[in-house]
Amino acid sequence: MTSMSRARVARRIAAGAAYGGGGIGLVGAAAMGLLLAEVRLARRQVGNGTTPHVPQADGRYGHAYTVVGEPPLRLVMLGDSTAAGQGVHRAGQTPGALLASGLAAVAERPVELRNVALPGATSDDLDRQVALTLSDPARVPDVCVIMIGANDVTHRMPATRSVRHLSSAVRRLRTAGAEVVVGTCPDLGTIEPVQQPLRWLARRASRQLAAAQTIGAVEQGGRTVSLGDLLGPEFEANPRELFGPDNYHPSAEGYATAAMAVLPTVCAALSLWPADEDRPDASRREGFLPVARAAAEAASEAGTEVAAALPTGPTGPWALLKRRRRRRVRPTEPTPAVNVAQGEAGSSSG
Repeated sequence: MTSMSRARVARRIAAGAAYGGGGIGLVGAAAMGLLLAEVRLARRQVGNGTTPHVPQADGRYGHAYTVVGEPPLRLVMLGDSTAAGQGVHRAGQTPGALLASGLAAVAERPVELRNVALPGATSDDLDRQVALTLSDPARVPDVCVIMIGANDVTHRMPATRSVRHLSSAVRRLRTAGAEVVVGTCPDLGTIEPVQQPLRWLARRASRQLAAAQTIGAVEQGGRTVSLGDLLGPEFEANPRELFGPDNYHPSAEGYATAAMAVLPTVCAALSLWPADEDRPDASRREGFLPVARAAAEAASEAGTEVAAALPTGPTGPWALLKRRRRRRVRPTEPTPAVNVAQGEAGSSSG
């Protein structure tokens, strides 16, 4: 599928989400039936009887930067098993911990991490997760990172419904005063046990959803980072290194790769990145595009950021497409924070 045709599909999905449509699917009905049959087969191979493990990473990071009278930055992770960090063994290896450690180093300020993500979640669980995140009006997060979408594809959730829930979540968080960064749907065509034709169908569905998620999130004031193509080639080339023991969830190295791509956007959202980094660099093929075109381009390229720019143009809202330089982060373990909520997210497999 070309970038232009993907942009048209993404725009239709986003429009359906905004205006209450529910019947726009990711792929045709016959193809989806085959996709689901292959998913069931793949799921029997993935996991190998392993028990889902999600390390508890909530706590405070960057104690070396503590300044009397200056509160820590608050970071909340929302989403599914990827946001939770399922598949690694230590708290410091989860994406939340990696982002909190990196953010503390850039801001030179402690970061308090809370994770309300739920393994197995689809986008309709974001309503509950946002309610948890905003349950204390005195502790609104400075920034929220959402990673969601894979289970929406495998559970056959209509794309319009998926995007509607994500857009609502971004809008509620932004209205409360939090910055929002969305890691869009990963490329399910890279999961090792998945075979053709599921691999092609899963890749197409994943990228269509990622593009539509980008439109929905950006139009509500959030920023997005493409996770699909970022991890895809590396997972295919190095499955033993970048997949965890269940061959489905990322390993510690895989999560670190994702965190390196998301961290610059988190810092930019909090105005912690150098100002000249926000100007588009033509040599890196960055620039202002209609939001649907920017979303389609981002869905196909590693770690690409999309953020709102001009309010409108000849074809609707415009966005800034950026290819930020990744920043490596070092895993560190959390120090429990007195007021960080524990155990509210629960867990399940998926």
